[in-house]
Amino acid sequence: MTLRFNPDEIARLATQVPRYTSYPTAPHFSAEIGNLTYREWLRAMPSGTRLSLYLHIPFCDTLCWFCGCHTRMIRRYTPVSGYLDRLIQEIQTIGALLPDGVRVTHIHWGGGSPTLLAPRDIVRLNAALLGAFQVDRACDFAVEIDPRGMDDARLDALAEAGLTRASIGVQDFDPKVQAAINRFQSFEETRAVVEALRLRGVGSLNIDLLYGLPHQETAKMLASLDAVLTMRPDRIALFGYAHVPWMKKHQELIPAEALPGMAERAESAERAAERLVIAGYHRIGIDHFALPRDPLAVAAETGTLRRNFQGYTTDDSDSLIGLGASAIGQLPQGFIQNIPGGQAYERSIGSHGLAVARGFAIGPEDRLRRDAIESLMCRLSLDLAALRARHGELAARLEPEIEALFASEDAAFVERMPSGFRVNEAGRPFLRLIAARFDAYLPRGSARHSTAL
Repeated sequence: MTLRFNPDEIARLATQVPRYTSYPTAPHFSAEIGNLTYREWLRAMPSGTRLSLYLHIPFCDTLCWFCGCHTRMIRRYTPVSGYLDRLIQEIQTIGALLPDGVRVTHIHWGGGSPTLLAPRDIVRLNAALLGAFQVDRACDFAVEIDPRGMDDARLDALAEAGLTRASIGVQDFDPKVQAAINRFQSFEETRAVVEALRLRGVGSLNIDLLYGLPHQETAKMLASLDAVLTMRPDRIALFGYAHVPWMKKHQELIPAEALPGMAERAESAERAAERLVIAGYHRIGIDHFALPRDPLAVAAETGTLRRNFQGYTTDDSDSLIGLGASAIGQLPQGFIQNIPGGQAYERSIGSHGLAVARGFAIGPEDRLRRDAIESLMCRLSLDLAALRARHGELAARLEPEIEALFASEDAAFVERMPSGFRVNEAGRPFLRLIAARFDAYLPRGSARHSTAL
């Protein structure tokens, strides 16, 4: 049954809070962490570490006005070739710094549009990774795919590189919505790419949809969802559009008056979730859905689901290396983020081999709160006994926040456990708000975020 929100709850869902793909979140990173520190962290990585790689390709041939990514529109391929030269140099620099015995178990190419790469450059970039890192034979290799303009040569190059999972952007199929976000993409071309990937043996397909787009009534969003369901992807990500024109100036091209209100956003999200569950998908966290046999659903069922900068994941690696402009990495010592601007990134790589702009060295309490927030986002629960087993008596620092939660307006959304609490189904839409109660940095910061739903 569709959840009904009262006016106070609707107002709370409009609260701006982080998405918690990391803790601490990126606005708290500092320029005090630079290339020198990053080199030390890489050299200190223990032999036997399981490593995840994220590669950022910051180019598109059209600018989608809803986009919140670090990317830029290009009309010629020349900038891409120069960028790849530096990206490969960064790959080689980091590969040389790592100790022997570090192995790569997950690779993700994001953007921008990684499938803007020419087939020869897909092969070239993959060869650079294989040359610099010890990549497991069973490595999970995922790429974000823009179906518009995809051709057999690019698909063949991805298959040759060992693609195992594809994430396909759709957002919405309605023509009026597409015109309002400057992304024109037909159902037919999307379905053709889905079928082509399956013919090439790609075993897992994810499709991204957005709610909260301009001119997107609930009925329109559900019609797009129904079209996606006919393709039966293994996973569906249903994100709320984040209208953040203070961060992404091009979003000013979307008229604010065309955006649905919070009540309609809430209705769209819940009715879509309802329909997905009826269609046989398991609900994962706040915005993902997966078929029962998909590894993401299995991880959620077994309590091994994780969350990183790409969202919900089965990636259980020990460290994440971000490669390319704006990419973020997570090591045991903390976080690093590369310079976001492509040309500045390229200059830094050319001079130093690395391009760190900022980072964060995490301490014991940061690790405790990171684990607590990840547990909430992934398992909808916080188990103090489990946290105490990992962090000792430091876990007691969370007790005041837990008691404050039960004395707050969110008390109806949580249930006590012998040690800690769980979030009930009615509280799932408020999960980011509940997680934010355990964020020690949020009250001190001035960063603006997207709404809670």
